[in-house]
Amino acid sequence: MRETARNQGSRGELIGRLAEAIRSVTTEHPLRVAIDGPPAAGKTTLADELAVVLRAQDRAVIRASIDDFLFPRAQRYRRGQYSAEGCYFDAHDHAALCRVLLDPLGPSGDRRFQHAVYDKDTDTPSTPPATTAPADAVLLFDGVFLLRPELIDRWDLRIFVSVPFEQTIDRARDRGTALAGSTADTAEIERSWRNRYIPSQQLYFATARPTDHADIIVYNDQLQRPTWEVRPHSSTYRI
Repeated sequence: MRETARNQGSRGELIGRLAEAIRSVTTEHPLRVAIDGPPAAGKTTLADELAVVLRAQDRAVIRASIDDFLFPRAQRYRRGQYSAEGCYFDAHDHAALCRVLLDPLGPSGDRRFQHAVYDKDTDTPSTPPATTAPADAVLLFDGVFLLRPELIDRWDLRIFVSVPFEQTIDRARDRGTALAGSTADTAEIERSWRNRYIPSQQLYFATARPTDHADIIVYNDQLQRPTWEVRPHSSTYRI
């Protein structure tokens, strides 16, 4: 019987249920988990929390992020700093992501992977040494636009972290203030969100319909009392 009802609980309950979902998926290669969602939805925090629990259960975890698979800045912003189309079409090197990480960990891969191809701080290529993953490892990969057509078939479990767009602006402002120690960049953050990031997410939803392809949706607007659901098309995962 397929589960459609939403569940609500504490933060710890959510992470525990997600860990159970991961344990329920059996593959003959490392399990590739996408943690998708808009910017400032809480994807990285969720992935990091999940990694702690899985490692405590003696599961090998590979953590990686779409930010380590960006194109150089000149290419990312060739349509303009505030272009939504540029954000969606020009920002990420999906071919490299598949070549060095997702495909090596997949059904026909040799499990020798690299977790990055780009250094955001220096805007230069990154070539970390290749590592061989255990066959039962879990890749927790967070980022935006992960359930688009170019990548959709490369994931073994698909999690979408949902937060209202207006709330992501508030979180981005808070995060920017905490990092910079002032509110000087508030206007720039809001402009980037309203002109680039939110419209690019709207384009993503209109063209790729990511929540239709998600196995699990986490409604993360209340961080300590999240809600989650298993989508109707996914009868494999019951959490």
